[in-house]
Amino acid sequence: MAFRSSMTGEDAQPGLLSDRRYLALYLPTWPTDYLKRAEPALTGPLALYERIKGGLRLAAVDRLAGAQKLYIGQNLADARAMVPDLTAREIDQPLLEAAFGIFADWHSNASPLVAVMSDMNAYGDLVLDITGVSHLFGSELAMLRMLVLRLRQLGYAADGAVASSIGAAWAASHFAPNRVVAADQTGSLLDGLSVAALRLLPMQIAGLTQMGLKQIGQLRGRDRKGLQARFGASLIMRIDQAYGYLEERMTPRLPVAERYAERKFPDPIGLMDDVLMTTHDLGIQLGIRLESEGLGAQAFHLFLYRVDHKVMTLSVNAGSPTRDPDHIARLFANRAERLQGEYDAGFGIDMIRLAASSVAPLEPSQLGAFSRGDDTDLGRLYDRMSSRLGTLSVVRSAFVDTHIPERAVRLEPVIARSIDNPAALPDPEQPRPLRLLPMPELVGITAEVPDGPPMAMTWRRVSYRFVKAQGPERLNAEWWRSGQRLVLVPPATPQELEELKKLGKTPPYIPNVPLFYTWNAVRDYYVAEDAGGRRFWLFRLGIYGVAPNPTWYLHGFFS
Repeated sequence: MAFRSSMTGEDAQPGLLSDRRYLALYLPTWPTDYLKRAEPALTGPLALYERIKGGLRLAAVDRLAGAQKLYIGQNLADARAMVPDLTAREIDQPLLEAAFGIFADWHSNASPLVAVMSDMNAYGDLVLDITGVSHLFGSELAMLRMLVLRLRQLGYAADGAVASSIGAAWAASHFAPNRVVAADQTGSLLDGLSVAALRLLPMQIAGLTQMGLKQIGQLRGRDRKGLQARFGASLIMRIDQAYGYLEERMTPRLPVAERYAERKFPDPIGLMDDVLMTTHDLGIQLGIRLESEGLGAQAFHLFLYRVDHKVMTLSVNAGSPTRDPDHIARLFANRAERLQGEYDAGFGIDMIRLAASSVAPLEPSQLGAFSRGDDTDLGRLYDRMSSRLGTLSVVRSAFVDTHIPERAVRLEPVIARSIDNPAALPDPEQPRPLRLLPMPELVGITAEVPDGPPMAMTWRRVSYRFVKAQGPERLNAEWWRSGQRLVLVPPATPQELEELKKLGKTPPYIPNVPLFYTWNAVRDYYVAEDAGGRRFWLFRLGIYGVAPNPTWYLHGFFS
């Protein structure tokens, strides 16, 4: 079929559509074409079937099977009777959906905004936002011709169309393919198409056909409320989306990056060294663009487009905004070392794109004889280590605003560090051990009086006798961290304790309310030293006379 471009005519309807342009690709036999490309031995008619309650029915047929009157939904037994040499396989929906997603990503070499139109089928329909892109191919018609012809050369049955709305592009690709529809010609094109071009449900199409409404143009003059009451709000929505009265948004599969640089190769490359050299060159181009805008980026994405319609992605992150091409290339080099065994260029890479995201203002700086770049050099070292070892392998200790020791410090990736909170810094006057146990361990303690300092300890079946002890330092519980419903209750009086003891209840008692007793989680910390000079950090959990069973724990060690 020839490729056509519609021109402005007398029946133009300006002002109805937005200024965006979309290219829709329709691959009617993609599942079978994909399998035939993967297995060249499949040369005869091929059909894929699915299991239903009533038996087995066809879910996909190739062009050879379709030419022999086989159709989707047909019983498998009838299909075998009509075509004896038919090759039938059970369809693998998850495999096909995943493969079509990878296939869609490959089309981002034509436009960075590519989405799978899965509202009618999980595979077979693609849409590209080509606004501001088509001039790179010469024109919209040249771009459409290039995309469709290269798919056909790969062995896929493919058609396409360009229009000013996603709905119109889909309708044209299915029912009036291989044409570029001008914005003011969308209405006249849609009016003559079947109502099935609106992406309606089979029940809606059948109902409209029974009423004699076979073309989209017949719906435009009818009462909208009546159509909505009989066929649902989705019919009105599809009409408005197709004509451009209602915006339909696409969901790109790959991260959208407005700033990128790319290079196409006349002959495919395959070596990782060539990829990294190209990445450095693209980093220079991207850095110049970022510098002209006064920006830097923290996330960089490398897309490697293979000639076998697959794309490999590689992303790195920096701790602070940067546009230095040497640093960017080094991050990808370190990351590539980790993925060396997984790198597969296939039959070659014919295009590489380097994109930047998470941009932020970055003022230009000039280093002189008396400048210090310690912070910058240290930050780049963190970036390279994180790229080579992994983000979670290079962490730093960040102070948390809490007085509970095991919560006072948390580990966070050094390239995603948070702003230090001055209120979270530890009190230098309070003694804290250099080493804490992963979890406080239960110990046996001997003391002169129940609430006095410890005199001896048994830990892990070893006894220690203390020669001196310092404390206590009382740390109250953080009641606001409890996941239960909190009720703050004052300590019970001796009379209340006696009355509740007779009733067999623990103090204080409020029926049907889960309680959080702050006095049962109070910690009294001691620094105890034994005869060998070892210093331990211990605490008693609970207060004698109030908590049911106060217990002792070892929490850490001093130097």
